[in-house]
Amino acid sequence: MKLNELITSFKIYITNEEKSLLETFSQKPAPLSSFDERDQVIINNLIRKSVISKVQYNGTVMVMRNDY
Repeated sequence: MKLNELITSFKIYITNEEKSLLETFSQKPAPLSSFDERDQVIINNLIRKSVISKVQYNGTVMVMRNDY
């Protein structure tokens, strides 16, 4: 039996605080340094959950929302 047959849906649970920050993201990358310290901690949690991606661009760390 394949794993895909056992798991029909896959959900990543996020907190209300993470959800409200995630709603502010657009599809365009934004510099991580433009967020305050608390938001950077939340963004790092979302990166660990693979909801947001961290990208290097011209020596700047950029973050962007992943597609669903």
